[in-house]
Amino acid sequence: MSSTLASATLAPPMAALILFGIFFTLMFLRVPVAFALGLACLPIYFVEERLDPQGLIQETFNAYNSFILLAVPFFLLTANLMNVGGITDRLVRLSRALVGHFPGGLAQINVVLSLFFAGVSGSSTADAASQSKIFIEAQTKEGYDLSFSVAITAVSAVLAVIVPPSILMIVWGGTLTVSIGALMLAGIVPGFLIALAQMATVHAYAKRRGYPTYPRAGWREVLASVAVAVPALMTPFIIIGGKIFGWFTATESACIAVLYAGALTMFVYRQTNLAALRGALSDTGRLAAVALFCVGTASAFGWLLAYYQIPKALLAGVVAWEMGPVMTGFFIAAVFLVVGCFLDAIPAIIIVGTILEPIARAAGIDPVHFATIGIVSLAFGLVTPPYGLCLLVACAVAKVRMTDVLKDTLIMLVPMFVVLGLVIALPQVSLFLPGLFPPGSL
Repeated sequence: MSSTLASATLAPPMAALILFGIFFTLMFLRVPVAFALGLACLPIYFVEERLDPQGLIQETFNAYNSFILLAVPFFLLTANLMNVGGITDRLVRLSRALVGHFPGGLAQINVVLSLFFAGVSGSSTADAASQSKIFIEAQTKEGYDLSFSVAITAVSAVLAVIVPPSILMIVWGGTLTVSIGALMLAGIVPGFLIALAQMATVHAYAKRRGYPTYPRAGWREVLASVAVAVPALMTPFIIIGGKIFGWFTATESACIAVLYAGALTMFVYRQTNLAALRGALSDTGRLAAVALFCVGTASAFGWLLAYYQIPKALLAGVVAWEMGPVMTGFFIAAVFLVVGCFLDAIPAIIIVGTILEPIARAAGIDPVHFATIGIVSLAFGLVTPPYGLCLLVACAVAKVRMTDVLKDTLIMLVPMFVVLGLVIALPQVSLFLPGLFPPGSL
């Protein structure tokens, strides 16, 4: 690569200026991320004598030559099948029975349902869309402030990329060659801690603003709601358990999940029809196409960065700082937090994750711990402007401007930052569960 670089038409600084300059200009003009990444690459392929413009297409399609990435559309289809099959209603009933009597009962149900839904979807966008339709209007009718209702719905949706099965874990594992089974286990404790932090935030809001509370459910109702929800709650156990115990790969587990969700919705709950099934397949195709298109163009962008050795130049100064594991972890989190404000999580993993991986390795950070820091940090970008996709979805459903709900959103992120700090400073928060299994077994 070094000899190729020596004879390159463009110097690395100029190539970096072209790539990032065009990309951020297109982002400012509101060009979709996947197209912005691809268009930023084009001038390099035309200017650089050793490169052919067809290389952009070739590198994009090379990214799809991955068996692991097949899991993405299958996980999305699992979530959509469960949405149209009445499973969400049963999870709402269970959530109400468990936490409806807490202060701010309906908002507490919102958070717990997001936690349950995270275990079957893997997509925060899908979570934000479905939860917004269920909860925002319902909460405002019960006296909750609209800003609070939108903020808690968007913020709780980020659990879907932290709690397994997460699409980001699939992409990270496939891109950086990290055990997906270990990543799934690593996300469980941080996910639950963030859910508890969100519930504590709702509690504080409810006490301060006098939000309503439901009567405590009796044991009979709790047991009945558990009974009807157990089949749905088995989905994450099938996915995670099958991967951990080596019964099937991540992609195969996603396929099993689709078959299980389909059987559940059609033969057990029997609340779906052909039109709903067609809608679920259509939504899956659309969302999967967007996600995988990002993977392809981000891979082409990342290949050009590697071609010009731009990451090596960017990291030369950082490595010289000789930070310890904890300070390096906070540095990595800071980079992902900033990048997440402007870039979708999938291309951020492919581009920034590969850049930061040598720093994490040099600091002695476990690859699974590094992945957890990155994924949790990127989750914040789903609710922080200007990107903030989950917040945009919730605002669109509620028909309010993002600026109107930004204050409450930022307040809710504060306890989540505390959890992120714990994940960085105490590696066992994420490594405890993977550490229960013998090395190499995951």
